[in-house]
Amino acid sequence: MGHHLHEHGHDAGGGTPDWLPPALLLLAAFGAYLLLVHRARRRNPVLGWSRWRTGWFLGGILLLGVALLPPVAPFAHEDFRGHMVQHLLIGMYAPLALVLAAPVTLLLRALPASRGRRLTAVLHSPPARAIAHPAVGLALSTGGLAVLYFTPLYNAITADPAAHWLLHAHFLLSGCLFAYAIAGPDPAPARPGVRARLVYLGVAIAAHAVISQLMYGGFRVDIHAPIDEVRGGAEIMYYGGDLAELLLAAALVATWRPEPRRAAGRGAARRGAARRGAARRGVVPARNVSGGS
Repeated sequence: MGHHLHEHGHDAGGGTPDWLPPALLLLAAFGAYLLLVHRARRRNPVLGWSRWRTGWFLGGILLLGVALLPPVAPFAHEDFRGHMVQHLLIGMYAPLALVLAAPVTLLLRALPASRGRRLTAVLHSPPARAIAHPAVGLALSTGGLAVLYFTPLYNAITADPAAHWLLHAHFLLSGCLFAYAIAGPDPAPARPGVRARLVYLGVAIAAHAVISQLMYGGFRVDIHAPIDEVRGGAEIMYYGGDLAELLLAAALVATWRPEPRRAAGRGAARRGAARRGAARRGVVPARNVSGGS
């Protein structure tokens, strides 16, 4: 486990504490979100912005803070069980909270109309629609775990501080992408139906269970850590992952809106109003012309 310890060695030398850069970055992210909230409310005081959304974003920032700051961060560099706690916080719990904060919707409301249209065009572009598909988020967030823990990649990454931060970024971004594709309140032009998203979520649950069970049994696992730590990390992944995915399923139910039915209802109402207007004008609807007596 010695390869975990060098990242914190310059604390004792009087340099910049390891916890300071991530703390400042998290504060800056929350400050940027509050600035966008202020601009959105100023641009449209009637519509405003939900305090619940702001609360979700703050919750995501706090979860990231717990993962990246002491005491969890030092524990994660010394014990594989701490790493797994950190992984769940960064890759599953914090992304769900951040996605429920609807940052894209907030940005669209805060931007001027011309920039908002450009951003909307980007979101509707073929590359963005492909990236936002649940299959991509599933492959990056869940599929990446098999590559990480069943190849020498984990040991190589934890031996390099820069690579370790890239791993954190991957956990966060892939987790946000999957949570957004499954249950994000932000606009998603290419998002499949609820049944399809539940299938992708079920695949993620099954994959997490299989990976954690293989890890617990030591089957082809390539992790340089004591057996009790690996098994403890597998248990944390199994139970903690189940809870996170249940929360994601609850978010899917809570954010689901039957838009196609509403659109069909609005179309039927418009057609009914047109028929009533035609009847008042004495015009026979086209579908009744050939109707015989």
